[in-house]
Amino acid sequence: MEDQLKRINKFLSEVGYCSRREADKLIEAGRVTINGVIPEMGTKIAPNDVVHVDGVEIENKKESFVYLAFNKPVGIVCTTDTGVEKDNIIDFINYPKRIFPIGRLDKPSEGLILLTDDGDIVNKILRASNNHEKEYIVTVDKPISQTFLERMRNGILLEELKQTTKKCAVKKINSHTFSIILTQGLNRQIRRMCEYLTYEVETLKRVRIMNINLDMPIGEYRELTKEEFINLNKLLEDSTKEYKATKLQKKDRRF
Repeated sequence: MEDQLKRINKFLSEVGYCSRREADKLIEAGRVTINGVIPEMGTKIAPNDVVHVDGVEIENKKESFVYLAFNKPVGIVCTTDTGVEKDNIIDFINYPKRIFPIGRLDKPSEGLILLTDDGDIVNKILRASNNHEKEYIVTVDKPISQTFLERMRNGILLEELKQTTKKCAVKKINSHTFSIILTQGLNRQIRRMCEYLTYEVETLKRVRIMNINLDMPIGEYRELTKEEFINLNKLLEDSTKEYKATKLQKKDRRF
């Protein structure tokens, strides 16, 4: 019987209601019930348990998963909480099935973001330990120096996050524009790195996530092609869904 039990956040993710992180927020807010009872964080459910969110039953019926590539405009917020943020990505896309973004792209930024109802794939893509590439084109407010490029490539200590950025590929495109390929997803990472070096980001566009390239107009989305999905899964074969703490994080669980 134990092998049939499943954490409530994993259940909500696997049926495509939301990501595990969003599910945890719903549980903390008391918006989820199991058999009419508000559960504690980490509660497991059995196959016959009845789950409701905001009074609406969540059924464990799954059709084929949805995988979308979307060119996010500046000003759109990557959240599924449509009741709080009016300029949210879910209302903007208005997709007929419930989907959620894989990761984030901050409000002043634009470009590629993936959306899905497959909760199992999210952490495989996002975990920094899996070293999956994300590529950005960035324009800054003054001419780019060789020192700037070298410092960006070799890692910068972001004191407010108590983390040093991983070494990464940075290439100058013109006097004020560069490309950067990250395998991390720290909060406002590129903007923080530039600020540390006294540069201000004027535009930031994500143009690639792993093997998926930005190739649609701003504000439009498309489904992943069969070839893209096959190649994506190949890249994810050795990726873990589980969190691997770094030495720093093992010492201080606040970060």
